[in-house]
Amino acid sequence: MKIAMLARNPTLYSHKRLVEAAEARGHEIDIINTIRVYMNITSHNPELYYNGERLTGYDAVIPRIGASITFYGLAVLRQFEMMHVYPLNESVAIGRSRDKLRSLQLLAREGIGLPVTAFAHDARQTDQILELVGGAPAVIKLLEGTQGIGVVLGETEKSAKSVIEAFRGANVNILVQEFIKEAGGSDIRALVCDGKVLAAMQRTGAPGEFRSNLHRGGSAKQIRITPEERSTAVRAARVLGLNVAGVDMLRSHHGPVVMEVNSSPGLEGVETATGIDVADKIIRFIEENARPARTKTRGRG
Repeated sequence: MKIAMLARNPTLYSHKRLVEAAEARGHEIDIINTIRVYMNITSHNPELYYNGERLTGYDAVIPRIGASITFYGLAVLRQFEMMHVYPLNESVAIGRSRDKLRSLQLLAREGIGLPVTAFAHDARQTDQILELVGGAPAVIKLLEGTQGIGVVLGETEKSAKSVIEAFRGANVNILVQEFIKEAGGSDIRALVCDGKVLAAMQRTGAPGEFRSNLHRGGSAKQIRITPEERSTAVRAARVLGLNVAGVDMLRSHHGPVVMEVNSSPGLEGVETATGIDVADKIIRFIEENARPARTKTRGRG
């Protein structure tokens, strides 16, 4: 097969591992800088160009679209879909997962466990928002944040109100969530592919840090997850329509709660912690499923 990977940095661990896995199985794979692609939007004949040459002959595309270029990256991916190139994750599903508010609403509709979450436009409703999530401490999140950036813990009512009012005063959209104290600064990342959990790790934040992101100095270890946690991860990926996803969960007193579903999960942490060759399993999934025009939405989302 001939595979395209939409990625801006070919040196990242995840991107190198996917290239290695594809080539080891005899495939040709090209890393294409997403923001340097341009397109011809023509009736019945969609085209993509890169470095002055038309992009043709691809059987599948692996979207590794950074959060900062989501809008343009999804436009490029939709064009691939309209050219009948099979996407590892579809543009519509990625768009759902990148919209934190929409993804939580979709998960809630299907009854998937979530932390109590509040959202409002008017900063004058701060007291009511905090009351909805059980008061302080409360977690305040930017809707556009990634890798723990834009996530603040309001430890007291006063500090939480100050953070909420400051963000809303700057016209920044935020979510306010209950703080799951019993999680102890740890979360679970389950790597889901094709309706199965391939690997799972427990991430623990650095001392004094409530965020467990590895990018922020956290550590990871392999973990055996419960059947309920496994089911929750698989259902969360399915609800958003993702073939491959990193599902982040916390262990609460009332069962697993989903914090986020990542459509471009990093592989370094989970492969290092578990020793599982996740990249190989992703490439095998593409082999089994990549067919022309097999995309559900075909760029119509």
